[in-house]
Amino acid sequence: MDIIIKNNSESPIYEQIKEQIKAMILNGNLKEGEALPSMRLLAKELRISIITTKRAYEELEREGYIESYTGKGSFVKAINREMVKETVIYEIEELFDEILDKAEIAKIPYEELSQILKTLYEEREK
Repeated sequence: MDIIIKNNSESPIYEQIKEQIKAMILNGNLKEGEALPSMRLLAKELRISIITTKRAYEELEREGYIESYTGKGSFVKAINREMVKETVIYEIEELFDEILDKAEIAKIPYEELSQILKTLYEEREK
């Protein structure tokens, strides 16, 4: 499993693992019913504590992305795409709220914010 841990990231390691696995599920790289590496194996591959991988898997299970069975392992759960979309929209709204707070402090007008978003979006499409 291609997971990249950034030691200089503000996000804790378990969060980085969780978000990357979640992205793999959402973009279809991990399919419904597919087995994830065991917590022990993933910890060994990433050279991190098993406690860290356990927390990432627990968070993914709590959020409904995977299901775990004692003695069998963890598997990608069937997800409700509409529910996931709503969750992501909510997260985006919270991030936009933070952006608007910062823009207000720096007195950046809507038109400039809109242009920044448009430019970033276009760069991603390339």
